[in-house]
Amino acid sequence: MQTQPQPPNPLIPWNKGKLVGQKPPLKLQEVWAIRIRLQLTNRTRDLALFNLALDSKLRACDLVKLRVQDISHGGTIAKRAIILQQKTQQPVQFEITEQTRKSLSDWMQHANLKTGDYLFRSRFRASPHISTRQYARIVDSWISEIGLDPATYGTHSLRRTKASLIYRRTKKLRAIQLLLGHRKLESTVRYLGIEVDDALEMAAQTEI
Repeated sequence: MQTQPQPPNPLIPWNKGKLVGQKPPLKLQEVWAIRIRLQLTNRTRDLALFNLALDSKLRACDLVKLRVQDISHGGTIAKRAIILQQKTQQPVQFEITEQTRKSLSDWMQHANLKTGDYLFRSRFRASPHISTRQYARIVDSWISEIGLDPATYGTHSLRRTKASLIYRRTKKLRAIQLLLGHRKLESTVRYLGIEVDDALEMAAQTEI
């Protein structure tokens, strides 16, 4: 008699065996390890995507939908850009550094992108731009190439990286809130995990 397949056990949690929670930001040396590897292997698109992800601090859903016209005016890459966030429907501004402008310009020229084109087009006809899932796989490959565990890091690691570095240097939480496009300051505190980090740092500096 043929055995009927058993339905999945509803009591098994979806995240069993998986690492969940906040993804840590990249350290400065890790940023440069990825960047240099992409430069040496002439991965023009990946370098532009990596640099823009760090500068923009955008969620994956917003980053993959960027068009040329969002960051370029009259054929020149802007030093600053502003977009409407999908999740909050609130505008957020971000800077585009010189090295990011250079990598974007190289990619746009290489891919022959026009004003209305998506910056990072998909190779699949079903989607006009890379999906968030494709982006996540690309990030996993970058992380693996420098010897880190891709299960520990993710697309939010890139979103958090520059924000975390800026906070460490300035301690200006309100500025980070604006850069990340958070509505509430409490969201920024939770996102960066700074209360815990700052408490541990102060504890380490206090001798009794």
